[in-house]
Amino acid sequence: MVDMKKLAGLVKELEDQLVACMRCGLCQSVCPVFAETGREADVARGKLALLDGLAHEMFKDPKGVNERLMRCLLCGSCEANCPSGVRILEIFLKARAILAGYMGLSPFKKVIFRGMLSHPRFFDGLMEWGTKLQGFFIKPADDLLGTSCGRMFSPLAERHFKPLASVPFHRKVGARNSKTGTSGLKVGIFTGCAIDKIFPSVGEAMLRSLDHHEIGVFLPENQGCCGIPALASGDLETFNRLVRHNIKLFAENSFDHLVTACATCTSTIKKIWPMMAEGLSDAEQSAVRELAARTMDISQFLVDVAGVVPAAPAGAGDADARAVITYHDPCHLKKSLGVNGQPRRLLQANPAYKYREMAEPDRCCGCGGSFNLQHYDISTSIGSRKRDNITRSGCDVVATGCPACMLQIADLLSQEGVKIQVKHTIEVYADSLV
Repeated sequence: MVDMKKLAGLVKELEDQLVACMRCGLCQSVCPVFAETGREADVARGKLALLDGLAHEMFKDPKGVNERLMRCLLCGSCEANCPSGVRILEIFLKARAILAGYMGLSPFKKVIFRGMLSHPRFFDGLMEWGTKLQGFFIKPADDLLGTSCGRMFSPLAERHFKPLASVPFHRKVGARNSKTGTSGLKVGIFTGCAIDKIFPSVGEAMLRSLDHHEIGVFLPENQGCCGIPALASGDLETFNRLVRHNIKLFAENSFDHLVTACATCTSTIKKIWPMMAEGLSDAEQSAVRELAARTMDISQFLVDVAGVVPAAPAGAGDADARAVITYHDPCHLKKSLGVNGQPRRLLQANPAYKYREMAEPDRCCGCGGSFNLQHYDISTSIGSRKRDNITRSGCDVVATGCPACMLQIADLLSQEGVKIQVKHTIEVYADSLV
């Protein structure tokens, strides 16, 4: 049943926020989608103009409005560069929620979000079955990058992707609640779906790094998704359910900071949970704000709190022998949270590498989560510029702080046969520890 009163309230909120847009068009110069399509409807200014009449357009052509809203990476480039300070991501997310509330979710999305994602233990079980069955549908594509591709006639045939890990992170390490060591610090770890099910090595690198600095860890079992995939499709119900589930898990123990190794999860917990938590109780909203205030990216925590510093410069001969590493700024880390120096300092703490900046390190790689699934052609076209910048840097390894970016970059490099490894920043740092 559609709650029209709630929808009307959301529409009113959007109307109040839209007046700040001056229609200056500066967002055109930074929007990766507009750079590819040249369509005004694909840039923030065009979408905001569309939303100006949302109440009318929603009844007239809800499907058309929704399609135009979904042609967005939610990368935040427009908001980060908006001279008027328009809260564009909030507007777009609330608009998607309004349209999903009015139109309803498709049967497919209901199954994915409400039938699977909103039930973490059940979702974990399904993914483990997927691990056992994936060999029938995929085959290896690139040994260095660890990518696979679909077998003949598979809908995945055009992609190169990382398969599900043979053993997910939560199975490898289980729950953990260790005491603080000499650091006097303790952190909670929010794992995130991609790290748990595709990149467990990233989670293990986090634990090795925290153990090295004698930092206590609270790692609860049965963690759920941060909720952004559901919210990006307008599913507030699943989003709220997952937020409730996760805040309850982390309320069971005290710690100084909540850390993640996923830029998207960090941004979601820190900024989007408080922004979109109106459907929660007052007590739950308070818990969300308190947890968000303590949430940090793992590189930010290790540099700003634990005090990791770059390694001493090597001699000229040693420097020439070292592998070259470069870094891609995830949009949700730099543009949403302003975290960009800390990952680089963490990379430079590993003396085995010589750091070299690529061109346009903070330009979006084109993934955008579900955008990549719905608009793969535009996604790969945007990503080709990132791939070329990585290649031209002359690096042996490209690091980043977002599993989604790792998937996109690995796909782009693998399809071109480029022999450059893709690693998470924390993996590079953990490799330097003894």
